[in-house]
Amino acid sequence: MTNDGDSQPQKKDSFAALRFKDFRAYIGMRFFFTFAYQMQTTVLGFYIYQLTHSKVAIAFIGLSEAIPAVGIALYGGYIADKYEKRKMLLLIFGGVFLSSLVMFTVTLTSMNALDHGWILYILYAMIFCNGIARAFYGPATFTIYAHSIPKEVYPNGSSWSSSAWQLASILGPLTGGFLYGFSGKIIPGLSGITANFYVILLFLFIALILVYRLRKYPAVFIPKESIWVSLKEGLHFVFNNKMMFYAMSLDLFSVFFGGVVALLPVYALDILKVGSEGLGVMRMASSLGAALTMLVMVKYSPMNRPWRNLLIAVAGFGVCIIGFGLSNIFYVSLIFLFLQGAFDSVSVIIRGTIMQLLTPDQMRGRVSAVNSMFIGSSNEIGDFESGIAAKVLGTTPAVLFGGCMTLLVVTVTYFKTKNLIPSTLKDIHSPEATEPVV
Repeated sequence: MTNDGDSQPQKKDSFAALRFKDFRAYIGMRFFFTFAYQMQTTVLGFYIYQLTHSKVAIAFIGLSEAIPAVGIALYGGYIADKYEKRKMLLLIFGGVFLSSLVMFTVTLTSMNALDHGWILYILYAMIFCNGIARAFYGPATFTIYAHSIPKEVYPNGSSWSSSAWQLASILGPLTGGFLYGFSGKIIPGLSGITANFYVILLFLFIALILVYRLRKYPAVFIPKESIWVSLKEGLHFVFNNKMMFYAMSLDLFSVFFGGVVALLPVYALDILKVGSEGLGVMRMASSLGAALTMLVMVKYSPMNRPWRNLLIAVAGFGVCIIGFGLSNIFYVSLIFLFLQGAFDSVSVIIRGTIMQLLTPDQMRGRVSAVNSMFIGSSNEIGDFESGIAAKVLGTTPAVLFGGCMTLLVVTVTYFKTKNLIPSTLKDIHSPEATEPVV
């Protein structure tokens, strides 16, 4: 582990992780990439729903990204363990930049003559390409994070990393929504989707430059066995560590059933009637709650009783989903989205810290790949589930169903784990924490 010449952080230093040069570059890269990605996700959902007025069309946004992200996640983890990480990220970010450039081109006003069906097919194809990039992005950044700071700084680093992600997730959708609604009034003739892609491409380019400034991260794993044996080793590690397995499972099913992000364009246009600007504010509200909570957790860690706090956080997440589904008042809906983000941030910090502490260096890519299969794509698969459920049940019943299912998942997990899971952070490395799942 290297500190790149920076001084050793003090034990209770709230800025401990930021004192390491590579971690600062990592944070900057994560911020600008997330800003652009969240902005793109927000405006594409709104654009496609405006184009089609179809909840199923929204559902296929998530499915288009989830299929490659899940399908090749294990291979992405294998490659991340085997190859130099900085070069991987340069290729990944370059690919995402090109896919955004294609989406920018097909959504130009001058392309209006193109059949809407073809526009949709091209957008879905580019989203599919982004899903391929994501299969490699998660494992590569997981390893870079782990080697940019010492292990004793992981909880602090996790708070800062998640805060950067959440801040970008606040500003990206908010900027996207307002640009979509007001760009034509500021610059006559400029469409909202085009204005957004100008900013998206700029921020992706900045992220690419920050990746270039990272030091090289060579492979720490030289496989002597076949790829299939190597991948099986990563799966075996996760499924035989019950704390990691149950944490992933809890997050997977709660996000799968409880996600409402895909349906926010429907709420913005048809239920709350607040337009693209309101969509940006709704997307912002959840991330604002998460970011403020994470800033508090930089000082007050949730890792004193991690498993208890994780279950409470996911239960609170489910309650807020139900509250949002029952509300037909915009500002009340914003409060529930804000609280949903706050509870979700506690879950993210706890799960991220547990994974970093339990994963050996030579398996970080493969373990991160398994995590991507469980968690990284659960949002997109949840978006697909939400869109289909809204088509079958109706929008509000689909949201209420998701919230109730989240509470059911928490209840089942509690009874399954109450006598199995360590209650304190110091117990995470205990023998009981790595017994096979039963």
